[in-house]
This record gives sequence, structure tokens and C-alpha cells, in this order.
Amino acid sequence: MSDTSVNIVIGGEAGQGLVTVGDFLSKALVRAGYEIVVSQDYMSRVRGGHNTYAIRTSPDPVLAPKDEIDILVALNAETVSLHSDALSERAVVLADESVSFESKRRLKVPFKELIPKTIFENTAALGILAQLLCLEKTWFHRLIEETFSKKGKEIVQQNIDVFEGAFAWSQENDVSFECIAPATRTEKRLRLHGNEAIALGALAAGVNFCSFYPMTPSTSIALNLIAKGERMGLVAEQAEDEIAAVNMALGASFAGACVLVPTSGGGFALMTEGVSLAGMTETPVVFALAMRPGPATGLPTRTAQSDLNLVLYAGHGDFVRAIFTPGDIEECFYLTWKAVDLAERVQSPMFILTDQFLADSYRAVAPFDLDSLADVTKPDLSEEPDSNYMRYAMTKNGVSPRKLPGFGEFLVIADSDEHTQDGHITEDLAVAVDMADKRMRKMDILKEVIVPPTLDGDDIPELLLVCFGSTKGAALEAASMLREAGGKVAVIHFSQVYPLDSAHFLDVFESADRVVFVEGNVTGQFADLVRKETGFEADDRILRYDGLPFTAAYIIDRLEATR
Repeated sequence: MSDTSVNIVIGGEAGQGLVTVGDFLSKALVRAGYEIVVSQDYMSRVRGGHNTYAIRTSPDPVLAPKDEIDILVALNAETVSLHSDALSERAVVLADESVSFESKRRLKVPFKELIPKTIFENTAALGILAQLLCLEKTWFHRLIEETFSKKGKEIVQQNIDVFEGAFAWSQENDVSFECIAPATRTEKRLRLHGNEAIALGALAAGVNFCSFYPMTPSTSIALNLIAKGERMGLVAEQAEDEIAAVNMALGASFAGACVLVPTSGGGFALMTEGVSLAGMTETPVVFALAMRPGPATGLPTRTAQSDLNLVLYAGHGDFVRAIFTPGDIEECFYLTWKAVDLAERVQSPMFILTDQFLADSYRAVAPFDLDSLADVTKPDLSEEPDSNYMRYAMTKNGVSPRKLPGFGEFLVIADSDEHTQDGHITEDLAVAVDMADKRMRKMDILKEVIVPPTLDGDDIPELLLVCFGSTKGAALEAASMLREAGGKVAVIHFSQVYPLDSAHFLDVFESADRVVFVEGNVTGQFADLVRKETGFEADDRILRYDGLPFTAAYIIDRLEATR
């Protein structure tokens, strides 16, 4: 399959408006029927530094970012020097005529002549990009009207005039960039990034309380819940710190709210005592952790898959949990719904493990099928008196009835110390053993509903790539390229990494000639987990931990290096 994609990278300093250009262009592409994968690379500062907004687009499906650049929009000279080695053979570089550098395929843009004010520079850049890609101008006209209509007709018309002027200038100064192939899709789709999809999945499941402390790259989960959830009765609270945030969530859940706590590695580290409290009190809570490199502050705005062990072992003592690792936007939505349902069914903390790349990566997706979602599990809201009610009653599957305080004439007690069935503190060691066994029996429920890994490619492959989370797209593209070259290659992707059922994957592992784990951390945390659970030892591990997402080219290069 030939690569029909165009990789557009917009680079500059924070504050120069590269996100505005990228958002406009990616919206227009989706509306015109194209596929997109957006990757955003930004430094941890308010202004300055070097940031990029990359859009890989095609009329055909695109799965991952790409290293080679076809169109480089350089908002400053540094962008050219940093990315010149990545330019493809057909690459075009757009830059203001004042930026000094030499290139045969450079388009010197006289922005000062094309725009009445500096604030219109982004609109002029869009006009040039639209002409280079041969996109219909109407998509951009509509976006300009939608975006600026609140500022008045005069502002709308000024932007359209600038767009048209830049489009015409680009036609006159054509550098013969090959047009992107026409899109064939006509149905309406959504342009969402991973954190938006997690927020929508939470709302679909009935989440109505979110407490958080802002931390990149998780904050936009809370912001989207606030923006979209207010009319659904959602209450959001920005706490004074992460310890307060998790304990607010536990209090709200005890009172009957359906809760989600978004955070990132450093914030979650502070929440771990609350995780244990949820386990002991059997309080439903969902954590959405967006990973970034660590330890400590690490690279706070870059991507990684290095918090798997943190979530797997967070908290003290033993209690059950499930960890979901979505690989695309659809999985962000549906797995969040599942985590919310499972938290209530099992009355224990559940985890969504995403990362900065997926959190900020826009894609075009079909509207979610809300009719396919069953009602999520709810606590017992009955008000009938129950003199025999015991919050921690012994049951066969370990799940006790969960009534809510204030819903009837019965006493609801929660206790962080070991407790009796009616919730009172105890130091009866036999009761402690019984209670620990009761809580762990819930693991059987989790094992019954494990999301099995997906297998794509040859059934008995020479090479099997194993991945979890956002590495999915790059691994699938790498496998496709290797199959085109004659190899028998498959990818197995885990969207749930704990608990595991070896019956779902061990036969596939053992049938492959070579099994390679692909992970965004230094040690191969998932490969170690699989070895611990099954005894299976991978042949190789391809590990990336420079803060950037995987690409197919990166995986293939490392495969050749480790062969």
C-alpha cells in the first residue's frame, strides 16, 4: 500500500499562534473528509522555546505520526535549523521573507504585505496551506465565520480577505507541491483528542463529580468535563492539592456520586494513600492518569509509558484493580465507560492509563454508538428500611450491598481500619483474614470481563510486535510496512494490561518466531509484567524514552539494529 499521506509540521515559539493554525487546518481536513493524526510537541513554558504542531493527513487511514516532513511552516528561523534534516524529497518550507536561510524549495512569504495586522498572520498561513494542498476554500470560509462571528461581520470579512489574498499569492508563487489526493468520505465525523474522548466516555457513564489538581497532560480531561458536563449536572472542584482531590472524590463517591479523578504521574504519587483508602472502604473511584516522563517533574509536557508500575502497585496492602490502556480515541471513550461501570460493580478503584501523545492527538472519529452502552451499575438507592443491612456483608463474590447515607432509615458506615461486616472497627484477627479474603474474591469478577488483546496480521508470524496503549498505531503501521516487504508480521495490542489472562495471548506468543515488546519506558515494564504473570520471556524489547511518540520508522530501525 503506497503512502498517500502528507506530513505538515508547524513550528515556532509558544505564543506565536502555531496551535491556532494547526487547529484550523486539522478541522478543515476532517470536515473535507480526510483522516488525521495530530501530534503536539511543546516545551514546559508559557512563552518561547520551540514547539511543533504536526498533522499527518491522508484520504486513507493514518495510524501514527511520521518522521519525514512534507510541508514545514516555520514561524521562526530556529524551526528550519531544527527540522531541516527531516525534510522529505518533495518538502516545501514556508517562512516569512525576513527569516534567513537557503533552500531550493523555500516559499518566501511576504507576510507584511499580505496582512493588515500581525494578528492575521495565522489566517494568511492557512490560505497558503490550503492552496498547496489543493483544498476547497469553502471549508476555511465556514471555519472563519464560525470562529469570528461573535466579533462581528467586519472581523469575519477581514479574515476572509486575508485568506483569499494569501491563497492567490500562493498560486502566483507556486512551488509545484503535489496536491493531496481527493478525499472520498462524506459522512460527518468528530475531531477529538484522547482527553476529550475520556471526558465524553465518563459523561456517557454518568460521572457527575470530578475533583482534580491541574497537571499536564491530564488537565484537559477536567476542562472538558467542566465545559461539557455542566448542563448534565456535573460538579467539578479544583482542589488545593492532589491529596485533597482524591479524598474529595472518595467522600463524593461515599455519598453516591459517580466520580473520576484525572491526574498525571507526580500528582498520582501523592494520591496513593487515597487509593488504598478506596480499596479498604470498597469505594468506587476511577483514576485517569496521563503519563509523561519522570521521575519527579521529568519532562512534564512530553510523552511516555513509564507509570505502568506506579499504577499497578499504587497503595499499600492488597486490593483488586483493573488497568485499561486505550490505544486510540474510540478506546478512550469506551474503556472509560467500562472503568466507571466496573468501579461500581466491584467497589474498588479502576484506572485509565493514557499518555501525553494520545491525550493531545486529534483524530477523525465516527460518532460514538451510545445505544450500544448498557446502563452502568448503580449503588442501591432504595429507601426501604433494612434492619439487617451490613455495608461489608460477606458474600460469595466479595461484593457487598452498597446503600447510600440519607436514602433510608439505615446506618451506613465506612471505616479505613479493618472492620466487621456492619462497618465497625475491629482487631479480631480472624475477622481481618475473612475481610481480606472477601475483598480479594472480587478479582474473579474482574477476570471474567477482561478485555482481550487484539491481534492484527499473520496468525503464525515470524515477528510478533507486542504493545499497549498509544503505541498501537505505530506498531500497526510498522507491521504493515514489513508485510509489504515480504515478512510474516503481526501486532498484538493490549488495551487492558491488568489483570491478564494468559489464555488470551500465550499461544500467539509461543507460535511466533520472534516476539518483540514495544514500549515507551526505559525498562520494559509491560514485558516484565507479562514475564511475572506467565513466565514468558520476550526475545527483544524496543524501548523509547526521549519524550517523543513512536513512529513506524523508529520501530523498523530498532528492529534492524537488534536483529
